[in-house]
Amino acid sequence: MRFFNDLSASAIIAGFVTVLVGFTSSAVIVFQAAGTLGATPEETASWMLSLGLGMGLTCIGLSLRYRVPVVTAWSTPGAAMLITSATGVPMAEAVGAFLVSAVLITLFGFTGWFEKAIRRIPISLASGMLAGVLLRFGLDVYTAMKTQFALVFTMFCVYLIARRLQPRYAIVVTLFAGIAIAFAQGQLHLSGLSFELAAPVFTAPVFSAGTLIGVALPLFIVTMGSQNVPGVAVIRASGYHVPVSPLVGWTGVATLVLAPFGAYALNLAAITAAICMGREAHEDADRRYVASVAAGVFYLLIGAFGATVGALFAAFPKELVLAVAGLALLGTIGNGLAAAVRDEHEREPALITFLVTASGVTLFGVGSAFWGLVAGVLAMGVLHAKRRPA
Repeated sequence: MRFFNDLSASAIIAGFVTVLVGFTSSAVIVFQAAGTLGATPEETASWMLSLGLGMGLTCIGLSLRYRVPVVTAWSTPGAAMLITSATGVPMAEAVGAFLVSAVLITLFGFTGWFEKAIRRIPISLASGMLAGVLLRFGLDVYTAMKTQFALVFTMFCVYLIARRLQPRYAIVVTLFAGIAIAFAQGQLHLSGLSFELAAPVFTAPVFSAGTLIGVALPLFIVTMGSQNVPGVAVIRASGYHVPVSPLVGWTGVATLVLAPFGAYALNLAAITAAICMGREAHEDADRRYVASVAAGVFYLLIGAFGATVGALFAAFPKELVLAVAGLALLGTIGNGLAAAVRDEHEREPALITFLVTASGVTLFGVGSAFWGLVAGVLAMGVLHAKRRPA
């Protein structure tokens, strides 16, 4: 009964925006990864079905269990790694690698090894990393005006007015205003839509030493370093206290079960999770978990309809998605920056973390969020190490 009492339109819209941003920003990479492994159209639809099912069930189950907004996602850097490193690998061997990676994620999650490492990260560095990860989305609101000024500037003005009059529903109003403008301009491409349910395609795993070293281990490392680390940082920077170990562990279990059908790697979300954890989801932080439950429902729909839902999301202009995402994350970016620079003693390492993360640098297949954290920890260690007496 508590869930139904906590329901709100703003939370449901936040869940929808979460899925909209997550899907439109990275689905093409997942499709490319499937194509690299020689997936047929049926296998590609099965990938979307299994990924949608895994994300949906973990979002709903973990959010209801802990009453905090827990958002999971597919591993975008993992998919990018598959594109570059798994060329020519048979699908069966790739599935074997997915399973090994899932076992490692499960092990590091439930044993608490991952959480012990995360606990040593100061809030200032985690907040600086969060702000750096999200900065590009904030900037995209204004760069999108270069190509669709009328659409994006009008959405921006609507957002400001709504924030003044009805702040709780500002993103709701902005989203519908953007859809209405896009429709009036003839930019909604809905003619090619057809509804078709996806069917699971099972692939028996095959294990080989070369694939385990060249695919499984890198997939595990980039998923943990580039996805789960910033995912935990978002949760903590947003003020939520939840045990990390079971969250990571259950994403590993979900991947383990669904990998033979195409769920190559599931993990905690970072960027999209911030949408569900921000004030736009609900002014009451204790009721924002409804947004992630709603996101889980939308992910289940994506899985069920596979490419059909993909075409629906693709019908929205890119600039509309960028504007909604950036405006929805303004509050979270501000909170992250404020928390990063609050403690003067840790301000410089936090700013280094922010700048390295915002740079987008990628080394050894691991994204900038991880390296920003490494740079911040290094800076804090050097700047605040105790000096030996002369």
